[in-house]
Amino acid sequence: MFLARLTECAGVSGQEAEVRAVIIEEIKDYVDGVKVDALGNVIALKRGRKAGDGGVKLMLAAHMDEVGLMVTYIEKSGMLRVEPVGGVDPRVLVSKVVLVGKDKIPGVIGAKAIHLQEREERENAFKIEDLLVDIGAKDKQDAEKAVRLGDAVVFATEFQEIGNRRAKAKAFDDRVGCAVVAELLKQRFDYTVYGVFTAQEEVGGRGATVAAYSINPDLALVFEGTTASDVPEAKEHTYATTLGKGPALTFMDRSVLVKKDIIKRLLELAEEGNIPVQFRRSTAGGTDAGRIYLQREGIPSEVISVPTRYIHSPVSVIDLADVDNTIRLASAFLHSIEDRGLPL
Repeated sequence: MFLARLTECAGVSGQEAEVRAVIIEEIKDYVDGVKVDALGNVIALKRGRKAGDGGVKLMLAAHMDEVGLMVTYIEKSGMLRVEPVGGVDPRVLVSKVVLVGKDKIPGVIGAKAIHLQEREERENAFKIEDLLVDIGAKDKQDAEKAVRLGDAVVFATEFQEIGNRRAKAKAFDDRVGCAVVAELLKQRFDYTVYGVFTAQEEVGGRGATVAAYSINPDLALVFEGTTASDVPEAKEHTYATTLGKGPALTFMDRSVLVKKDIIKRLLELAEEGNIPVQFRRSTAGGTDAGRIYLQREGIPSEVISVPTRYIHSPVSVIDLADVDNTIRLASAFLHSIEDRGLPL
């Protein structure tokens, strides 16, 4: 399963090579050209079926990188000090199994044992500086045989289907979006489509910035794995999204305001196709759309998200029906442009 392979790749921001290779292998036979730019974005060109298509260009984007850690120091004991890459919550890291560096050296994130902690330490959550990665090295010299400063640390989480067509894995943010874009690129359209798998979104949308400037599309759709807050501790009216209720449309977040005509078209198509759809009800956070939106003279952009529980943690959960319906809705939107034109 392509999505499973994607989630099990190691690809923290700036070190997305393994993800790139898997994506290129998946899409190369369905597109007219693939290139990797200076920041590491994969940009796939798919020409339209009709010559003289009026120059319409669409950009479909999803980011390859995941949150994780980076080795910054090796202790005399052989333990590794780390810093976060992207938004990682230190409170969820203790005792998690990880993989370090290109060779995926196994390790465990550890901290001072509870029976050795002072009372004040037990009453406060661990900070990143309290944590160490144990790779089983005898000392610093032993550790340096396997690990270098700057090596990425990712969670050692395997993809698995659970329950009723739900799945758990790491990095659904945003390998699920990458899987959606790859599937859409297997279809044919009358106009030019660029499938862009961006680098370094988790550290500021850097890859999307240069890719959008280069392509200068008429419209961009960004596919994301977004926060699902439908857990017992949260009040229902505060849920950002809910698993199983379809793709989530963004009307606003801290980085983008979506044109109403785009949302209207998507809602009409959802109704026509009997596709469940919801709104992302939180306006916090941002995505690659915020960077794409501001390039050149401005690029109209929308975000279509797959609800994801426990985002930015060692393991997340999605509903696979939401993935299917995201592909259905996006496909309907892309084909609607052939008959109805751009919703701008």
